[in-house]
Amino acid sequence: MERIKRFFRDEEGATAVEYGLMVAAIAAVIVAVVFTLGTKVSNAFQSVNASMK
Repeated sequence: MERIKRFFRDEEGATAVEYGLMVAAIAAVIVAVVFTLGTKVSNAFQSVNASMK
């Protein structure tokens, strides 16, 4: 019975899940920023290429 009580009081698993969620959120933000900046940089290079022709 004591082991069951300790299992429910243990919060290490919850902390690991919280860190996992934070890492996933940070990764999603990085992907969104890279996608947005990648599009803008691509457009800038296309503009420069078109003006050089």
